[in-house]
Amino acid sequence: MKTLLAALVATTALAAPVMAQDKITEFRIGILGGENAQNRLSGHECLRKYSEEALGVPVKLFAPADYDGVIQGLLGGTLDMAWLGASGYAKVYLTDPEAVDVALVKANVDGSYTYHSIGIARKDSGIKSLQDAKGKIFGFGDPNSTSGYLIPSVEIPSQIGGKMEDYFGEVKFTGGHEQTIVAVNNGDIAAGVTWADGQGNWEDGYNSGALRKAVDAGLVDMNDLVEIWKSKPIPEGPVVVRRALPEEAKTTMIALVQGLQEKDPDCAYNVAAGDTSGFVPITHDYYESIIAVRKAKSN
Repeated sequence: MKTLLAALVATTALAAPVMAQDKITEFRIGILGGENAQNRLSGHECLRKYSEEALGVPVKLFAPADYDGVIQGLLGGTLDMAWLGASGYAKVYLTDPEAVDVALVKANVDGSYTYHSIGIARKDSGIKSLQDAKGKIFGFGDPNSTSGYLIPSVEIPSQIGGKMEDYFGEVKFTGGHEQTIVAVNNGDIAAGVTWADGQGNWEDGYNSGALRKAVDAGLVDMNDLVEIWKSKPIPEGPVVVRRALPEEAKTTMIALVQGLQEKDPDCAYNVAAGDTSGFVPITHDYYESIIAVRKAKSN
């Protein structure tokens, strides 16, 4: 009897830490770069409050200076959820396929799940195409950005017939989408790329994306800018959750984000960087093409 009791006690002691992992004491949401940190935090405050109500634990927002801050947070387990770009997700997956689960994707107003890398320049610069930008300073946002680097770094060289470093006077990273837009608008760089859904009116910065956010923030007047290049459609990035989270926490947060458009359209507008029909379920398979491109670029 004593042996049985001792075995039960030992089994219970071993099981205790496992049971503790079924509960979370806080939830941490990473916000990808693209605009200044304070705007990112204030724009996601509504999501933070709703998340606290739904989970019953403190929820914290993190807005690292660059994309890699969110990527490393997910890989290291210090972040629980984030809306990544497709290239960012590819880096996470290629580093650790078990780190996160793909959950949702932002749908455009027409229900599509794609967007574009958009090349921009000042209207008064006389630059109307990539050819006009030859020999001038060209800006990219972040090395881990899909539209701010990965896709244009593949598509543009094929269109200009060579390496970007040889074609443009200088190729530089600005630090993010907002920084690229501001740098072009201020004349600090001749041209650069950013992201937009490509739907709606140019004057509004399209329906969603970095240009729309810049217009909303009063940083630019789109009438001062021109579009000089547009990529092929790019898979919209996924909302991911850390795989090691308790299932209840994952399903609660996925349901919250999926229902955000209906619950609070203004909050959804802030989180989705503009007009959207909401966040809808998506799977890993949708990103295999981007993962392949990212893997090829790293070899």
